Amino acid sequence: MVLALTVCGIVVAVLVLGLFVFGLRRRLIQRSGGTFDCSLRWDVPEGGDTGGKGWAYGIARYNGDRIEWFRVFSYAPRPRRILERASIEVAGRRVPEGEEELALLSDAVILVCLHRGTRLELAMSEDALTGFLAWLEAAPPGQRVNVA
Repeated sequence: MVLALTVCGIVVAVLVLGLFVFGLRRRLIQRSGGTFDCSLRWDVPEGGDTGGKGWAYGIARYNGDRIEWFRVFSYAPRPRRILERASIEVAGRRVPEGEEELALLSDAVILVCLHRGTRLELAMSEDALTGFLAWLEAAPPGQRVNVA
């Protein structure tokens, strides 16, 4: 009986510690400001709908001339993807369709982009999209900006 209670106590403690670390990591990412919720789908086939598959929920952070994207359900302290402002080309925007509506946040707008020849999609709120497009257009003089 004592052994069972000890094992249960250890399991609960590990779960609480894991949740604490998730929360702490998110706090550290957001500490510097300029963050927004952003789902990402990387290397999307041209014109091919994957039925809502391939989306990863994350947090994006502005850091100078780049966007750092972190997976939410990860313990990694470094960003999973880094998107440089000069390399981002916006190809269009659309609303979630079909199963995508279930995979994304309810108010999401999907931005179709190219980054160094890789087609990707970013899903974010309308407010975050406005800020993202303003950030893209605010490139320093001499840098090209490709916003459709």
